[in-house]
Amino acid sequence: MRDRLQEARDIEQRVQQRRRLWLDQAARARRGEIVRRDNDRIIIRENNRFIVRHDDSDRFRWRARDYDVRRQDNGWTETVIVRPDGVRVVTVTDDYGRIVRRYREYPDRRRVVLFNNRPNSWRDDPQYYVVDVPPPRVTIPYERYVVEPSVASPAMIYEALTAPPVQELEQRYTLDQVLQNDDLRDYMPRVDLDTITFDFGSAEVADDQIDRLEGIGVAIEEAVAEDPNEVFLIEGHTDAVGSDLDNLELSDRRAEAVAMLLTDYFEIPPENLVTQGYGEQYLKVDSQGPEQENRRVTVRRITPLITSEDSENQ
Repeated sequence: MRDRLQEARDIEQRVQQRRRLWLDQAARARRGEIVRRDNDRIIIRENNRFIVRHDDSDRFRWRARDYDVRRQDNGWTETVIVRPDGVRVVTVTDDYGRIVRRYREYPDRRRVVLFNNRPNSWRDDPQYYVVDVPPPRVTIPYERYVVEPSVASPAMIYEALTAPPVQELEQRYTLDQVLQNDDLRDYMPRVDLDTITFDFGSAEVADDQIDRLEGIGVAIEEAVAEDPNEVFLIEGHTDAVGSDLDNLELSDRRAEAVAMLLTDYFEIPPENLVTQGYGEQYLKVDSQGPEQENRRVTVRRITPLITSEDSENQ
């Protein structure tokens, strides 16, 4: 018991170390203007819009036997989580706190690169996020393109989370490009978690609502069991009441809360989930009031959109 308590204390210390390091790196980012800094998030104004960035150390302590943070000679950071079965999950961030790549390494030295977020020419160009992709032409029925668990069968949820893009894309993109381009994300069907309702100003999922995640949790669990390389985006949203900055941070915390529940209750590895908040940018109901349907989380598969080539030497 004493060893397990010491192990937990050591991991907590490393998590806090990683968070302090990330905040220090993120605060030095040259691209964009930092307009808010919290203990685990920053909000940047860039190209006349706000973007929230976060540290996901808490999510990655799941089943960690060891949690190591290593500074590299080039100023980058490598965070290594080791699980009891010997699996290592490695996240590399640059000297400004941006994720460069994330991969899983098995005891037999097999490596699965989940995504490589490094563009071919790494630079501080504010236009880097901009991609020339037209809105997709959606030919499938709307109820299969935007799936609502309150009325959809488990089969429809699974289908939406394993479906290919609704229209063929000529290339793949970095994670940052996917996160910051709605036209690009819209190439993938999505699941709007209308069974989860957030109170006004809250990112907490009530205990009596956790069971309502079963449909989405089982679907992702099965998809990851079939292909451990799958990556799913958990998007957080708010209604239009409140300031842009408050809503952006709140939406990001909603996405994180759902991702943590999916890991804790359905054993979906945290490295297969990416979270991002969008505030009030994408209202489901066109209302400037306290609309419940706008306070939501959306899930979509992004594996076909992102590059997973391990290009360490780029």
